Amino acid sequence: MTAFSLPPFKDKSLWQQAMTHRSFINEHPEAGEHNERLEFLGDAILTFLSGDYLYEHYPHRPEGELTPIRAALVDQPQLCHFAQVLTLGQHLRLGKGAKKEGARTSPRLLCSAFEAMIGAYYLDTERDMHAVRDYVEPLFESVVGDALQQGIKDDKTRLQEWVQQKIGKLLAYADIGSSGPDHEKVFVVEVRIGDKAYGRGVGRSRQTAQKAAAKSTLSMLETTEL
Repeated sequence: MTAFSLPPFKDKSLWQQAMTHRSFINEHPEAGEHNERLEFLGDAILTFLSGDYLYEHYPHRPEGELTPIRAALVDQPQLCHFAQVLTLGQHLRLGKGAKKEGARTSPRLLCSAFEAMIGAYYLDTERDMHAVRDYVEPLFESVVGDALQQGIKDDKTRLQEWVQQKIGKLLAYADIGSSGPDHEKVFVVEVRIGDKAYGRGVGRSRQTAQKAAAKSTLSMLETTEL
């Protein structure tokens, strides 16, 4: 990936807040705010800008293809990678316990720090979305080829790869039930990872129901941890 630099901040307090984890404020309540509200803002901005970028640069791709590509551009592994390239981990303000637990290299915390930085930069530019777009689009451009490859994989393949890479537990599709006469039967399938149940899918065949269940589970994983 091409070398990138941190965005220029005029208000250093916004940058500092973006790099402040809740654990630091728990130990130093006088230090101000942690970065979770900025993370919320940055997440919304990145989702919009990634969609805007794909809409502009890939005018002939349908919504069904663009949605998984957008998800790949702003999912936790990708944003964590951006944070690593920008060495955000070394700038994080962490509590003692979080430091001992290796929070500086935590994918979840690095992803959150990147989102918070984008939210802070948006405020620092007086809500100038053009400035933020100019900053993040080169980042998107540097990885969009990989995102396109990921996006064209079917949902079952993407889910299988995610589970293998991240948690190494058994992924299974459980038949929950079916209804209707044999010639119009509808199947209900549920994704199970280890001993936990995730998304469900409905379809006229087990294969169709499994694809729907995988898609539902991937949507859940955009906002939650397994």
